[in-house]
Amino acid sequence: MNHLLCGLAANPALPPELVDRLLTRALEKAGTGPDTERDYADELLHDLTGRTGLRRDQVLALAAYARSTAVPLAYRGTLTAADVDPMSWPYAAVALIDEGRGHPEWPRLLAAHPDSGIRWKLASCPGLPSDVVDLLAADPDVEVVEEVARWTDSPVTARLARHPDPRVRIAVAFNPTTPLEAVLALAEDPELPLQWALSERTDLPQALYARLAADPNDGVRAAYARNPGIGQELIRVLAADPEIEVRRAVAEHPRVPLDLLTELVVGDRAAWNPLPRVAAATPAELTELAGSRHAAVRMLVAQRRDLPAHLRDALAVDPAASVVRAVAAHPGLSEELLRAMVARHGVQVLAAVAANPDASGALLEHLTQHRPGVRRALKEVAKHPHATGPALLACLADRTSRPLAAAHPALPPEAITGLLADEDRWVAEEAAGNPSLPRAVMVELVP
Repeated sequence: MNHLLCGLAANPALPPELVDRLLTRALEKAGTGPDTERDYADELLHDLTGRTGLRRDQVLALAAYARSTAVPLAYRGTLTAADVDPMSWPYAAVALIDEGRGHPEWPRLLAAHPDSGIRWKLASCPGLPSDVVDLLAADPDVEVVEEVARWTDSPVTARLARHPDPRVRIAVAFNPTTPLEAVLALAEDPELPLQWALSERTDLPQALYARLAADPNDGVRAAYARNPGIGQELIRVLAADPEIEVRRAVAEHPRVPLDLLTELVVGDRAAWNPLPRVAAATPAELTELAGSRHAAVRMLVAQRRDLPAHLRDALAVDPAASVVRAVAAHPGLSEELLRAMVARHGVQVLAAVAANPDASGALLEHLTQHRPGVRRALKEVAKHPHATGPALLACLADRTSRPLAAAHPALPPEAITGLLADEDRWVAEEAAGNPSLPRAVMVELVP
């Protein structure tokens, strides 16, 4: 029963009076129940913090329970500065500072807090007053200083670059706002392992990039191969790297030449994510790539979701299933084209068609009836906003799609109610959180 109550706590259609009853029950169990009951009460209270429309008295009751409930309420904006005493709820106060919604005097107050964990968390907050940053940069706990060094955008990083503790100096190197002069000085320190720390800096001299990218660790070389700051000469050097991970990283560089990108992609059977260079391609470049004789190159274009209609529709009838699968989820495709994809390529494109945001309820039903079926296609149908009751009922037969279908508001109410007794607790909890669960059933579930 407890897992059903957790599902109900997240149900957006739960009536206000039942929210009150759940909150009262959870607070009682949290204080007096056995360990198992307390664990469920913790989970229930945490789920209640995610609700919209909580009354102020409910918010305060949840915030007063524990840090684990106060902090999420602060980050979600449900708990405000007017509700918080920073010394009683310091972590909630820091969360509000982190969001830019705390009182101006709080950072100075909490920078002197006796708990170093509070100071450490405060040190990563943006927009701290300069005197607070200076105070944290001189903190007796080096972990607090390290956190300031990593996150502040204050000029204090130039001073911390000379800190005696190497952990602080490395943190300074990780900070993208650290002045270049300080970073270059750190790079000359033979005792500091800065390969990873500098891998996202985009303003380093090319000679330094070349030195760092010559690291024996292929993961480090791959990190620099993606770095937008490296020049064309180093891009081509890394494109010839013996490790496939590094060569694939070069393909992810935003300024990789198209001829080199084609070489890297052709013959590599990787499941490429959308690549930055293709995302930035001009209309003329897109047309050129879409006309490539290599299906792997055409597929890169097909992954874009902002293609001109004529290019999108041309790729939708591409002879290669891999290209059609890549374009199938593109918005704007007609139902006729989507059905033609399925008729031509069958199971190879079924899941991608099901993920199309414009797929109709009738098409989704058709996909669930395809034989042989495809489990991933059923998962896409089960979470699709256009899914119909019959389509969702078909998804219930699949173990991995069942929880998604149980949560879908278009599932018939009688099916939702039946799933409350499902042997899979995840399925039952998702059903309890379904906004189409009948109100009468909700009333029966809440003690």
